[in-house]
Amino acid sequence: MKAVVCGAGRVGYGIAGELASEGNAVTVVDWSHALIDKVTTDLDVRGVVGHGSHPDILERAGVDDADLLVAVTHSDETNMVACQVAHSLFDTSTRIARVRAQSYLDKRWSDLFSTSALPIDVIISPELEVSRSILQRLETPGAFVTASFANSRVQVLGLRVDEHSPVTAGTKVQMTELFPDLGFEIVGVRRRQTLFIPGNNDPFMPGDDIYVSVAAGHVKRVLDVFGHAVPRARRMVIIGAGNIGLYVARALERVGGVRVRLVESDKTRAEQVANALRRTVVLHGDGLDPGVLCEAGVEDAELALCLTNDDKVNLLSGVIAKEEGAQRSVCLVNNQVFQPVQEALDVDVMVDPRAVTVSTILQHIRRGRITGLQTFADGMAEALEGVTLSTSPLVGQNLSVLEPPEGVSVCALVRGDEVFFSRDSVDIRENDRMLFFALKASVPKVEQLFRVSLEYF
Repeated sequence: MKAVVCGAGRVGYGIAGELASEGNAVTVVDWSHALIDKVTTDLDVRGVVGHGSHPDILERAGVDDADLLVAVTHSDETNMVACQVAHSLFDTSTRIARVRAQSYLDKRWSDLFSTSALPIDVIISPELEVSRSILQRLETPGAFVTASFANSRVQVLGLRVDEHSPVTAGTKVQMTELFPDLGFEIVGVRRRQTLFIPGNNDPFMPGDDIYVSVAAGHVKRVLDVFGHAVPRARRMVIIGAGNIGLYVARALERVGGVRVRLVESDKTRAEQVANALRRTVVLHGDGLDPGVLCEAGVEDAELALCLTNDDKVNLLSGVIAKEEGAQRSVCLVNNQVFQPVQEALDVDVMVDPRAVTVSTILQHIRRGRITGLQTFADGMAEALEGVTLSTSPLVGQNLSVLEPPEGVSVCALVRGDEVFFSRDSVDIRENDRMLFFALKASVPKVEQLFRVSLEYF
């Protein structure tokens, strides 16, 4: 596949890296010489310096015979015009644009993004995607990562094993024997810097991060079994009233029974957000000021959500919030350079907006009938959900004896409201939803399982 990526920032870099690693021909366009130098030095991609929406620049990038255009510059208007140019002048088949401004996404203007107007196949809103990811994690506070699949019937959780964890030294076989009626599957283990698919008798060790697929109705019990039964937070402090902070606060107001206080350093923005929210107390002040945090009630808060546009402010406010009494912290962190200090800073959860956005975009790029996707472990693995068509080699096989490709484990099979795991003797049918956990190198093998045509097998 040939792809043109407009924008060499964090998201563009991540998308280009993912596509290039799979053998696709990728060209990256950006007006910054420095960013193009970096992406072409680090990755096996071409680079073109110029404006991503200009026809001559896109032509130089090879969009005239490209299968895909991904426009993820910092300008919504550049992204939208790039898609228009790619469609009108070069007939590019698939066009994806990142759009931040919420005005464009208002349902009243939904006709804007149509073939007869702005021909964009997929609109990605980073703020909305990140906000939804944060809200998902609030549902499972004991997990360091949460992803939902099959219309929320299955969740993949990341759980840390420590010395006091009930699963320490246990194995997949032992867990299945101990809890035969519990709907879960252990699908991956990250030990230090290595991610692997665990064998039936591989013991879990302190410090391991394990990835578990769970039927939605069994999440609470699985968290308890794995030693991560943490009650949902009912008292929260949000630091940062940007689009993400506002979206999360609004969502929590709809949930009800949650006390939320929001701290914003910009007075004008604080006033705007205060008028937009009904039951959330909005305070104007510095999230790094212990006095302001105490005024917001952080001393008895169960959770501090640090959601400003500054990584350092988020991390430091998370540290201060816990020093002042908050039980847990969730910090929005764009720069991966801060990941190694998470444990030292005692930050419970780091949310990487780039990873969330890249996962969403990849879901629309993957070949075959891929209907859901989430990256894990800094991109070392993906969970992929797909629909089994009549041409899929999965159809007719029994789930209990299915042997997935090397580097792949079965998360679950979903049929209607029923969820099955590899211990269940059930034949896979056409139009079932299958969910796999795959190491990065094995993702193409999963894609093949969902290919539409027999010619691929």
